[in-house]
Amino acid sequence: MADANPFENLQEQIDDAAAHLDVSEDVVERLKHPERVLELNLSVEMDDGTLERFEAFRSQFNGDRGPYKGGIRYHPAVDRDEVMALSGWMVYKCATVDIPYGGGKGGIALDPTEYSERELERVTRSFAEELRPLIGEDRDIPAPDVNTGQREMNWIKDTYETLENTTAPGVVTGKALSSGGSEGRVEATGRSTMLTAREAFDYLGKDMEGATVAVQGYGNAGSIAAELVEDLGATVVAASDSQGAIYAEDGFDAVAAKDHKRETGTVVGFEGAERTLTNEELLTLDVDLLIPAALENAIDGDLARDVSADVVVEAANGPLTPDADDVLTDRDVLVVPDILANSGGVTVSYFEWVQNRQRFAWTEERVNDELEGVVVDAFETLVDAFETHDLPNFRTAAYVVAIQRVANAFEEAGNWP
Repeated sequence: MADANPFENLQEQIDDAAAHLDVSEDVVERLKHPERVLELNLSVEMDDGTLERFEAFRSQFNGDRGPYKGGIRYHPAVDRDEVMALSGWMVYKCATVDIPYGGGKGGIALDPTEYSERELERVTRSFAEELRPLIGEDRDIPAPDVNTGQREMNWIKDTYETLENTTAPGVVTGKALSSGGSEGRVEATGRSTMLTAREAFDYLGKDMEGATVAVQGYGNAGSIAAELVEDLGATVVAASDSQGAIYAEDGFDAVAAKDHKRETGTVVGFEGAERTLTNEELLTLDVDLLIPAALENAIDGDLARDVSADVVVEAANGPLTPDADDVLTDRDVLVVPDILANSGGVTVSYFEWVQNRQRFAWTEERVNDELEGVVVDAFETLVDAFETHDLPNFRTAAYVVAIQRVANAFEEAGNWP
């Protein structure tokens, strides 16, 4: 699984969808590659006075539909291919839900648990200083991602505003409320995961009440999705994080499991669970709904043959390889793709950006209502494309919709040297 190249996966997904569209090969080729990638070596002083070097990246994949938009992650596995793939998925995610953004993504290769808060602040501000010529409210708008959050976005915003001698809260999204953030932003990715799961069950004529759910990755997106599907009457029977997985046949309290992880750092040891599982065992449980909410390439073609869930809703980016997609399509497992399922984060980021530009804050109720409208409309558009074009699966349908929108924007604008 670890050997799968996420950038090649993205390109294969684009090719698969483009085969169903009347878009010329040269335009498709353009849509498979980033416009630019910034690679950095950040030299940052540690608390003991030594210098440490960090590899950092920012990929701006495509800006045909608007400013580049995408998160910044801190993780040891961050590299050029991963960042390019994630920035490409952002392009098609924004197009799938029809918000006026392109796609970008950034990251620093580090494990944040190994550094003090002061060191992380210096690393973040160093990165922000290097990004300064590229980012801006109308150019490129970073956001949180794996191992980053409001704190890091506040640091980036402050660094940018200080160096530019301006006030520009819309330069990043995912900020704290007191720094111009939006109500509903923290829950947004988990909420869109719940909404698309609800719509998928409705499409299949299945009842969410009593449905069994397994969640791989119990971070922000996974734990909130678990809590929200539980509110719909579903039963969460398994959850995992990097330390292991827990299982209870009759289900457990999703919020209590989240509280246990907050207190101990892992779901393992939660008293509401009956036993522990391996991550692979969780992914192959016989459940109604599987939510992969960890990192990319969690399920490859071999593992997909053992997936027993009826519906898979991708809260993570790229958790299925193309081979896994083929296997699950052949087995009639409905997969709601990441570029729709986890689009709540970027959609509410868009709402945050709009609020920042207007200097007018929305209520949480308005944010959630607007998000539901966007996600449900996008799901209906996906279903229409799936049925109209007689497509093999929902992922291809999402890319058909998204690629057509990006290609239209490019062709309408024209190309000039």
